[in-house]
Amino acid sequence: MNTHSPRSTPLFAVLGAALLSLAMLAPAWAQEYGVGQQSLRQKRDAARAKAAQEAKATEPVAAQYPQATRQEPEAKATKHTLKALQDAQEKYEAQDYAGVIAKADAIAAGADANAYEQAFAYQLAGSAAAAAGDDAAAAVYFGKALAADGLDNNNHYTVMFNLAVTQYGLGQNAQALQTLDRFLAETKSDKLEAQSLRGGILMALERYADAGELYGRLLAAHPDDRTLRVNAVAAYQQSNQPDKAVALLASALAKGQLTEANEYRALYVSYINADKDAQARAVIEDGIAKGVIKPGPDLARDYMVLGQRAYYADNLPTAIEMYKRAAPMAADGEAALNLAKIQAEAGHAAEARAAAQQALDKGVKDTAAAKRLLGPAGK
Repeated sequence: MNTHSPRSTPLFAVLGAALLSLAMLAPAWAQEYGVGQQSLRQKRDAARAKAAQEAKATEPVAAQYPQATRQEPEAKATKHTLKALQDAQEKYEAQDYAGVIAKADAIAAGADANAYEQAFAYQLAGSAAAAAGDDAAAAVYFGKALAADGLDNNNHYTVMFNLAVTQYGLGQNAQALQTLDRFLAETKSDKLEAQSLRGGILMALERYADAGELYGRLLAAHPDDRTLRVNAVAAYQQSNQPDKAVALLASALAKGQLTEANEYRALYVSYINADKDAQARAVIEDGIAKGVIKPGPDLARDYMVLGQRAYYADNLPTAIEMYKRAAPMAADGEAALNLAKIQAEAGHAAEARAAAQQALDKGVKDTAAAKRLLGPAGK
């Protein structure tokens, strides 16, 4: 082995660490409900607007939680307060959120305000605070609406769910789980949205095994749900259950359900970590063929890892092939330099010189090594 061989360069340790750190799938719940995510506010606003409209409606609506254990209160708005509630509602529709909150506070503080009027005012104030970007205030008002205990079940439990989402968005994960578990216990709801939110909260609490168990059950009932699959894989990865993560991703690949580059990468990195390099290469080829995996520096680094592993396994043809693929798309000349070293070791002098020149052209750091491989003409 010559001194310029890639085996003498501790490259794989660096690449391997980078590969592992980038292989974890980002849980989709973070995209759906995560702190600061635009989709969180959109989901909340849509739910609250729906709740507000339902509260405003006078005709009966279908029970959203028919198995709820809570006995609905009979209190309704009095004639004296109805006009004030309608005024607050109109301010909300006009996006006068400060006006809504001031009006709602005044209504709820009234000496003769009943439980319904207080609860309605507080839930409207909570929606206004959230729309104004003050989630901390929204959580307080939603809590007050629940404590007043005056709304019908549809709106009462919509407020409770929104409180859990808001607490989660604020990073109040323990409180969010407590609120959501109360919601699930009282409503007996099996809605996927609520169960998925619970999985997200468990992940935020670093209860990864519990989250994985939950997502596994949900995925069994909804096998084609991509969001659940991504979340389950993330939970299995975090709870040191890589075999389950790989099985899910491999099954999805077989069904043609992998549509994101990070999903492909999570699978082929898992194969690399399990010393299944042939399967890893096959997954990469599948992703490239389908246009999901794009050429670039990240893919180059992954090819370099595979090339290094093939080299250590004395599989020079595969090592050369991996480095040949990596070199053109790499951010620098390191892949080309390693390719030149391996070509030289394999007795491919012309190919070694070409790769060494490519390394120099791409700004390789070790120019001396590249020039040595070029021979006398490169000195």
